[in-house]
Amino acid sequence: MRRFHDHRQLGPDDRGASVAMGNFDGVHLGHQSVLALAHAAAAELDAPFGVVTFEPHPRSFFVPDAPPFRLMTADARARRLQKLGIERLYELAFDAGLAGLSPEGFVFDVLAAGLGVRHVVVGADFRFGKGRAGDAEALTALGAAAGIGVTVAPLVSDGRGDYSSTAIRVALTEGRPEEAARILGHWHRIEGPVLHGDKRGRALGVPTANLALDGLHLPRLGIYAVLVDVLDGPHRGRYQGVASIGVRPTFGGATPNLEAHLLDFEGDLYGAALSVALVGFQRPELAFDSVEALVAQMQADIAEARTRLARAPR
Repeated sequence: MRRFHDHRQLGPDDRGASVAMGNFDGVHLGHQSVLALAHAAAAELDAPFGVVTFEPHPRSFFVPDAPPFRLMTADARARRLQKLGIERLYELAFDAGLAGLSPEGFVFDVLAAGLGVRHVVVGADFRFGKGRAGDAEALTALGAAAGIGVTVAPLVSDGRGDYSSTAIRVALTEGRPEEAARILGHWHRIEGPVLHGDKRGRALGVPTANLALDGLHLPRLGIYAVLVDVLDGPHRGRYQGVASIGVRPTFGGATPNLEAHLLDFEGDLYGAALSVALVGFQRPELAFDSVEALVAQMQADIAEARTRLARAPR
């Protein structure tokens, strides 16, 4: 997959794609239906299969002080899209210039002149242009004028409601990662490099790999059974684990982070990239009166995680 950040500096081989367009936060089943239509159009046109998305997320641009809401980082989204066969990823810089474009300016200047796309697929609720003035109907008309085919994908539901990033956030906030996975079509994952922490886990006999949660929607704080993919380095592979998401109240912490303990693992993971899949919520975060009580509960958490993961689909 080739990844681009400037639509004005593309070579001939990187233009002419059939693209799905949207934010694709989470890359859930609704997003995947849009991607499937773009993939089919790419095959029919013998064109590259691409995605047009925006970075940062437009919501972050317009409401910079809003609480963190993203389900995944840009890099995590790119990895997920690559797994789905995307060949060209156009991450348009969402700045004042792009936000101020009219619907006409966006279609003619960015999609046609800049990216040279041949076909665009969007969800039925897609909006674009200054003040969100453009909708799917406007995109269809403007695309025809610019020589770009447009397909509008219907919203997708399984009878319990539309697949949406909002529904995933609600499920995670309530500590229901299985429900989030039903909408996503895959486990919800938190990804990032392993950071140096206080190393308390190692001192307690339960070493952990620490990941930052900056900018991400916080799941319910507590203990989770997890699957951990080490994405690079000498320990690359998949491991079972148990993770804490929270502020470490026993030690007076304040900033939420993720601490994952990999079962039956020995090695140094500092600096490695991890992808931690939330499989099951086990209990809320608690403060303990003693280190001994904390260690006993950690061992009970590990035993419960083993049981849960033995039953969980991979």
